[in-house]
Amino acid sequence: MYLVNLTLLEWVGMLGAASALVVALYLFGRPRRHQVVSTLRFWVAAEQPATAGRRRRLQQPWSLVLQLAGVALLLLAIAQPRLGEPGQAGRDHVLLLDASAWMAAASGQTTLMEAARQRALAYLRALPARDRVMLVRVDALATPATRFESDRQKLEAALRAPVPGATALNLDQALAFARRVQMQKGRRAGEIVYCGPGRIAGDPGTAPAPANLRVLRVADSAEHCGLRKVGARRSAPAPDTWEVYVAARNYGAVPRSATVTLGFRPANGPRSIVGSRRMALDAVADAETSFTFRASGGGVLDVGLTPHDVFRDDGHAELALPPQPTLTVTVYSEDPELLRPVLSATPRVTAIFRKPAEYRRGDAGLAILDRFIPPARPAADSIWIDPPAHGSPIPVRTEVTAVPFAAWDATHPVAAGLRATDFKLERASVFAPAPSDIAIGFVAAGPVIVARPSRPKIVVLGFPPALSGMRYELATPLLFANLLRWVSPEIFRRSEMVVGSAGTIQLLLDERVGAEEVKVTGGSGRPLPFTLDGRALHFFTDTPDTARVVARDREYLYSLSLPELWDAKWTPPENARRGVPRFTALTEAPGDPWPWLAMAGGALLVAEWILFGRFRRPAARIETAAPRVGSAGTEARR
Repeated sequence: MYLVNLTLLEWVGMLGAASALVVALYLFGRPRRHQVVSTLRFWVAAEQPATAGRRRRLQQPWSLVLQLAGVALLLLAIAQPRLGEPGQAGRDHVLLLDASAWMAAASGQTTLMEAARQRALAYLRALPARDRVMLVRVDALATPATRFESDRQKLEAALRAPVPGATALNLDQALAFARRVQMQKGRRAGEIVYCGPGRIAGDPGTAPAPANLRVLRVADSAEHCGLRKVGARRSAPAPDTWEVYVAARNYGAVPRSATVTLGFRPANGPRSIVGSRRMALDAVADAETSFTFRASGGGVLDVGLTPHDVFRDDGHAELALPPQPTLTVTVYSEDPELLRPVLSATPRVTAIFRKPAEYRRGDAGLAILDRFIPPARPAADSIWIDPPAHGSPIPVRTEVTAVPFAAWDATHPVAAGLRATDFKLERASVFAPAPSDIAIGFVAAGPVIVARPSRPKIVVLGFPPALSGMRYELATPLLFANLLRWVSPEIFRRSEMVVGSAGTIQLLLDERVGAEEVKVTGGSGRPLPFTLDGRALHFFTDTPDTARVVARDREYLYSLSLPELWDAKWTPPENARRGVPRFTALTEAPGDPWPWLAMAGGALLVAEWILFGRFRRPAARIETAAPRVGSAGTEARR
């Protein structure tokens, strides 16, 4: 016999201290009991002051015995005595149930998940009743499904709940988690049990496996091929043409041939096949292919890989292709041919030319006002070219003639890439910007190009570029391109759509950018944490989701709907236990006696209180037949 929560010395010490306290309180004089009598004539001693003193002998020894026995039983229940040897005490096991995406693959008439669940149930039923088990669902993350639990019904109910996830198995992380959990508990560490086929993400880890590892192997077939990634982007020379990239992988040990089919469904039209190609897949290798097709508007692109095999979830992918973004620019000018060349350079800009007399304040997009003041300022963003001084949105301080252009503020996006300063301005207005305005171009007398980053945005040029010395400079079209990009950055943003799998996503950016220039958000708009190492961007999500990455003028839209499958097969170490164990009958112990000890101790204390407590039936009151004088009775103490 042994104690679980206390050592024998600790129990004896606690019992001695509690017994000494009970005996001391018992020997201490009790308060007097009140008695109502008819007269104090014969109670002469009651009028004398009582002297308190310690008792020299026990008056109620059985009361003390019951109290000491009850306290001893309660302390024994706290110590939790067990029969047998300490080596037969219950142990704490950690059961790692594989719930990676691959567990949805077929295994005969069922799935790998169901086969793993049956193996785990057999292990639970083979354990001694006193052992506790923590069930952990493992894929890319290790997620506890229960605490250390000895109730087999709760464990079996929790075991039936997990379903295959969307990420691949990270077994090294799961084993490390199990080791940490067992080290934090006070009971004896049992086994760390992995139940699954052992298909892991990345290369097999080099970390040594724990000595108490047991493997419940689930047989599977690796003869499978599926989609790994699908990417789509608009062609730079032909914006109405989509370039589609498809990557597939053969996980099996035998070369295979598969067919990739592309279908496109416009926003308001039926689905049509836009491409089909045969792919040769070597054993345990990736293969790539590409397609191009024309679609001016948006729609849904679907990619299928046939034939299907034991795992079907990665044989189909869909990607929403957005329509081509455009910006409507309304130009009010008496000489529209001066601005037509710079606005027709990009197909994403739709230019509308009108006379100043046709001005309308409610035009959408961008309004360009060439050398005139409208009766009301535009409600949309606007560019003012050489406005008259009396109506300029930014006050004109002075006018200069025949002055050389001095400098650009290269820190502002409007002046990005502009270096030309070797030209003269025949006439220019010099502005007096407000503190919130941004001066972009200068002459010696002050700023001649000013931007106001308000809502709506306003840019004011103090000279007409096409009628000045700047008309022969390459800076002129670049200036207007920068103006359009600053006013409406989304039309110049180069987008790339990707269908991938959940887990860790690595993106190689086209150029080095600062972390403050990168924004990664999930499907609900919540920010996702990321790391940036040079041009390599990494972020993680463990569930199917959509993610948006914006880095300067590049945008990447991720549809993380494909399951993440394994890269390698894990081989258990030679010293690892295998299969469902058979425990001997010696390890089975009777139920814990502490509840009975606690009830017995409480029963003894209750019995002592009933037999010797102060609420016993008081003694009968003494009544006399003599006539009562004064009060009905006199209270006496004894």
